[in-house]
Amino acid sequence: MLGLPRGGVPVAAEVARALAAPLDVLVVRKLGAPGREELAIGAIARGGARVLNAGLIGELELTGAELAAIEARERAELDRRERSYRRGRPLRDLSGRTAVLVDDGLATGSTMLAAVAAVREEMPAAVLAAVPVADPQICAMLSDTADEVVCLLTPHPLGAVGLYYEDFSQIADEEVLALLGFSR
Repeated sequence: MLGLPRGGVPVAAEVARALAAPLDVLVVRKLGAPGREELAIGAIARGGARVLNAGLIGELELTGAELAAIEARERAELDRRERSYRRGRPLRDLSGRTAVLVDDGLATGSTMLAAVAAVREEMPAAVLAAVPVADPQICAMLSDTADEVVCLLTPHPLGAVGLYYEDFSQIADEEVLALLGFSR
């Protein structure tokens, strides 16, 4: 069970507990549009995995330099979180195993696509993407990449992921660490 931080880790922790499966974290970072950081123009993950929404990048008329600056900023945060959440511990060996990637929801699917790309490098037997809520079109798009996709709620249009939670407050690094079995 691999939770995508930060919001996916509490969801993954519950799933891991229910299935008596080991919990780990796979750090990914959304590449947000300038001035509209919640709008994903792509995402990055470990090992150089990178997914870009070329259509949106073109529509926003982003230059290569602007894209590089966004990616550099997010790569620095990805590296910080990787160090913080891993505490020197390597990613579990996924070769020949089923990797279940869990997030709190999918708005654009960019971070999950980057996560799938990163996990594929670890040679798992299968990659499953699981989320509580996502637009059905995003689930369908993701099924081209993941071996299996589980989306419990598929409202169209989705709106915002947070609309489907009673409490969608920001998850702190300390909570992620506690769920992963570390104390600060």
